[in-house]
Parts: sequence; C-alpha cells; structure tokens
Amino acid sequence: MPAQSKTNEAQTPPIVSLLAGGVAGGVEAAATYPFEFAKTRVQLRNEAGASTPKNPFLVVSQVFRNEGARALYKGCSSLIVGSIAKDGVRFLSFDTIKNAFADPETGTLSPMRNMLAGMSAGVVASIFAVTPTERIKTALIDDARNAKRFRSAPHAVAVIYRDHGLLGLYRGFAGTTLKQASATAFRMGTYNILKDFEQSRQVKQNTAVNFANGAIAGIITTYATQPFDTLKTRSQSAQGASTLEAFSSILADDGVRGFWRGTTMRLGRTIFSGGILFTVYEQVAAILNPILGR
Repeated sequence: MPAQSKTNEAQTPPIVSLLAGGVAGGVEAAATYPFEFAKTRVQLRNEAGASTPKNPFLVVSQVFRNEGARALYKGCSSLIVGSIAKDGVRFLSFDTIKNAFADPETGTLSPMRNMLAGMSAGVVASIFAVTPTERIKTALIDDARNAKRFRSAPHAVAVIYRDHGLLGLYRGFAGTTLKQASATAFRMGTYNILKDFEQSRQVKQNTAVNFANGAIAGIITTYATQPFDTLKTRSQSAQGASTLEAFSSILADDGVRGFWRGTTMRLGRTIFSGGILFTVYEQVAAILNPILGR
C-alpha cells in the first residue's frame, strides 16, 4: 500500500508557502550558481571557430582563469530574482493544488496525485516566473562569450523587448514549461512521497533528513528532465531559436546523447540545491508559522 499524504493535517498558510518558498529559492540559487553557469555554457552552441570544453569543471576553471571569478556569476541576479518568484509561486501552487487533488472520500493524497500536483505547480511557475527570467539568464551567459551586447539584466530585458517584443522574453516557453512541469513533478512529488513514507514509520524530520530527501529528489529530477533542460537552454540563447530549431541543432551537433549534455554539472547542482531548497523551506516555514498563524 503506497504511502498517503493526509490532507486533514494542519495545513501551511498560503502566505507562509509563498514567503518560505521565495526565501528558499533565493538562497539555493545564490549558493549553487557557478554550477548553473557552467552547465549552461556547456549546453550552448559553439560559434564557428570557437570551442567550449564538454567537461563543466574545465569550463569553470577556464572562465575563472580567462575572465575572473565575477564572470562565474554572470546572470546570477536574474536567476536569484527568478528563483525567488519561481519557488514562491511553486510552493504556493503546490500546496494549493495538492489540497485540490485530495481524494474526496478518504481525504488522502497518493504518490501519483503528489506528482500531478507538482506538475501543475511547475506549469504555473513557468508562466508567471520561470520562462522570462531563464531567458534573461541564458541570454546574459551566452552574450558574455561573444558579442557582449548586454550591460546588465535590466539592459538585456530592454534590448530583447525592443528587438522581439514581449514574446522575445518568452522564447523557449515550450521547453521551459516541459522542464518545469516534469522537474516540479519529480522534485516536489519525490520529496513529499519520501516525507510521507518516513512519517508513516515515525522517522523524525530534522535538517539532515530534509537535506537527504531533497538531494535524492534532485538526483531523480536531473536524469528524468535533462533533455528538456538542454532544449530550453538552446532555445533561450542570446540569438534565440524556436523549440524545433533547438531540437534539430542538438541532434545535428551531438546526436541523442546531446540531450543529456551538462548532466554532470546539473547533477552537482541539483543534489545540493534540492537539499538546500527543502531544508531552508522547512526551517523558514517553522519560523513563520507561529508568526503568521493558522
């Protein structure tokens, strides 16, 4: 019998889900950004005559040596802002949708419904936060390799909006939404399934357990969703590309294996980011719950 999540337990207030998720997302993004930077560089298409190592660790050392430590945080502000919004919306949506998916007869939530709640939350987050901020972050990282047209994240927004309109900020929407829907389903679904399983066996929830659950969820999420992440990155390069063009270019450059390009560095990030995200969320929620009340 699969573990069930009881919806009649005390629920986290929406404002707590929003604030705790936002704080957790910001902390996680700032702490793990060099991993994200290197993964994005590896996934971007090389210009003619240029070469980027496929080993993300070599990318980090090469950028550090040639461009300095600050270059490893190019686009970081965009990701932090996006992560605050993304994870605030994602945790709020997940908690709200999770309750809506509860079985009307038993008042419980099965693992499959946990996954569906995560998938729905990922779509909401992609529409309202993730796609435009990921577009800016990726464009900044790509632009820094070659043209260097963008002076800052706000300048990149202005240039992209001027050249392509609002739709330019939503370039790669399909790939981003596929990634977010699947990633949130696996990440939040897996975390909650593990947590429910542990609670059914009286395993005490603490920082170490929260971190381990988040790390496991991160590993599963990475391998399951890497093709969507690679597709999203190609679509959101500085020049931009349609989802179909990005798909074709990945196949042409590296074949099917190309869809898992950058997995090593993303895995390094998601193990830590999953642990950090859920640990910080649980800690902030524990602080805010008594203040903002039930």
